[in-house]
Amino acid sequence: MKAIILFGHGARDVRWREPFDRLATLWRAQHPNTAVELAFLEMMQPSLEEAVGPLAQKGAQEIVIVPVFFGQGGHLRNDFPVLLQDCQKRYPALKLSATSAVGESPAILQAIIDFGAAAL
Repeated sequence: MKAIILFGHGARDVRWREPFDRLATLWRAQHPNTAVELAFLEMMQPSLEEAVGPLAQKGAQEIVIVPVFFGQGGHLRNDFPVLLQDCQKRYPALKLSATSAVGESPAILQAIIDFGAAAL
């Protein structure tokens, strides 16, 4: 079984996570056969490791982590690889991989341009 984790930064204000919750809800509606969890780098729960655990218990053998960040800043270049490595050590039977930050995608950049153009 394959699964996905949508990985965000986290914030003190609990309302900050609302778009992430909507994103996970949309994922579940459009991909009901692929489990999804949210995870956050800091200030919010679950952590990456806390999100991997339930997916492993559900039988996931491969988990793709999608960093829902605009770019590849210090957190993704420095902190995230350590967290991913720690998860891999804790769950050696799982295949864990990660995509680039969503903001690196030309399709995402175009969606932002389209959003702005629609506001004119």
